[in-house]
Amino acid sequence: MNKKDLPLARTKEGIDVKKSVVVTLSSDKGLCGGINSTVVKVSRALYKLNAGPEKDVKLVIVGEKANAIMFRDSKNNISLTVTELNKNPLNYAQLILADDILKNVDFDALRIVYNKFHSVVAFLPTVATVLSPEIIEKESEVGGKLGELDSYEIEGGETKGEILQNLAEFQFSCVMFNAVLENACSEMGARMSAMDSSSRNAGEMLDRLTLTYNRTRQASITTELIEIISGASALEAAK
Repeated sequence: MNKKDLPLARTKEGIDVKKSVVVTLSSDKGLCGGINSTVVKVSRALYKLNAGPEKDVKLVIVGEKANAIMFRDSKNNISLTVTELNKNPLNYAQLILADDILKNVDFDALRIVYNKFHSVVAFLPTVATVLSPEIIEKESEVGGKLGELDSYEIEGGETKGEILQNLAEFQFSCVMFNAVLENACSEMGARMSAMDSSSRNAGEMLDRLTLTYNRTRQASITTELIEIISGASALEAAK
């Protein structure tokens, strides 16, 4: 992923984003290749692109591996850290990460950095952008597709702002759930590939060590036989 492909701190309708949050999804355990280092690199690039004199960029770290890497140089910018997310099987009801972010982190735009599953041996670092309900309401006021909401009849006494609030929170939870699932699949595939490579390397190493051991043992036996034969020949000559 090139830097030019990363989203800047401005929406496509031109609404300026003052507060950005970068959510980095990683694993809690290692032995899964380079998926953690990849999302950390993209997160750092996003942070540099969206930071500025009047821009506030915060970090949310999901997973112990990314936290261990980014805590060394970005600990003052980390607002929330979540670990052991994959300890239990994931489902939508158990995904409380979205609620934690909405309650504890103030943002205008939130960038979720995760690994999109492509195949067992391939994954693609991806950035999903989610806007806050306030920014979505501003975008709907200045025009754009969300402005078409005014053409619908609203029932139940809810205002346009309340509907946008509910839709934004639902969208955020769905995008976050999808990102967590994609990243978990990429982690499992990368770990399986890494363990397969490790098993092959260990097998090749064992074969080489076995061959070296057999050659050494054979050389030792040959030396002992030569010494026995030489001793017997010496005794025969002495007679």
